[in-house]
Amino acid sequence: MSDASLSLDSQVAGFTPAASATRASGARISDYFALLKPRVMTLVVFSGFAGLYAAPGEIHPFLAAVAVLCIAVNAGAAGAINMWYERDIDAVMERTRGRPLPRGKMAPQEALAFGIILTLLSVMLMGIALNWAAAGLLALANAFYVFVYTIWLKRRTPQNIVIGGAAGAFPPMIGWAAVTGGAELQSIVLFALIFVWTPPHFWALALYRQLDYTKAKVPMLPVVAGREATKRQIVAYSLILAPLGLVPAFLGTAGIVYGAVAAVMGLCFVLLALQVQRETGDRAAKRLFGFSILYLFVLFGLIIIDRGAGLLPGLLNEAAPVFAAASWIVG
Repeated sequence: MSDASLSLDSQVAGFTPAASATRASGARISDYFALLKPRVMTLVVFSGFAGLYAAPGEIHPFLAAVAVLCIAVNAGAAGAINMWYERDIDAVMERTRGRPLPRGKMAPQEALAFGIILTLLSVMLMGIALNWAAAGLLALANAFYVFVYTIWLKRRTPQNIVIGGAAGAFPPMIGWAAVTGGAELQSIVLFALIFVWTPPHFWALALYRQLDYTKAKVPMLPVVAGREATKRQIVAYSLILAPLGLVPAFLGTAGIVYGAVAAVMGLCFVLLALQVQRETGDRAAKRLFGFSILYLFVLFGLIIIDRGAGLLPGLLNEAAPVFAAASWIVG
């Protein structure tokens, strides 16, 4: 990133890097918490816990809690470093200009130090308390998000979210490795599920936030290739995602109830993607974006429930509202 670009974008947001860097820190705890990207962290923690819970073997509840804490803190640390690096484009985009750094709530170096310290602490704690295989995957996920996605890909290629999406797909593998000490086919499938889910999820967002990305000069697919090409890619990835969602049932990671719900949810995903392709406005893209979050939470939630002793009886009745909600969203 050039100094000229940073200066220009920062002035658009009403602050200058020099002023931000020299300001005495008046940051509150809530500002540091915002650096952790708590909404993103929710899905990371949930999928990480699902991987841990679904893994074969036993783990002490306290160690399980430590593993989930390490996953959460490490994800937040990567988010803090991401906000430090992207403070110039965050200042331009409507969706992100309220973050702590664009508003001058703290100096950039504070955010960077905060992220680095949390990264080191979470990786070391995971290695010492659980095992170094899980710690290695945790470090890899953080490095991939910071160096590969944030610094290398995001400002250079419309494939940023395709390749960079791997960073967000690691948590179930990390949770699995915390129990087993390694990665197995079942955890790799959970990784693949999030990896394939990520592009249509974020491209749906990019369709109705296209102006934001254009102003910030971020080469998201709708900005570079156009809306129609983006819609075709969303459909293509949805067609891959739908059958991939069934694989955990075939591998025994989850049971028949999971498989039935995954089939319906995958079909709904494809139908919504087709709606996005047909419609000219942003309404369908917003619905797909919202449904994609529900899709992943439901599938990983069912993996957790499916592994819970005594929780399968009556699950079909519990799944009925999910089917109804999915039908309402699509319809």
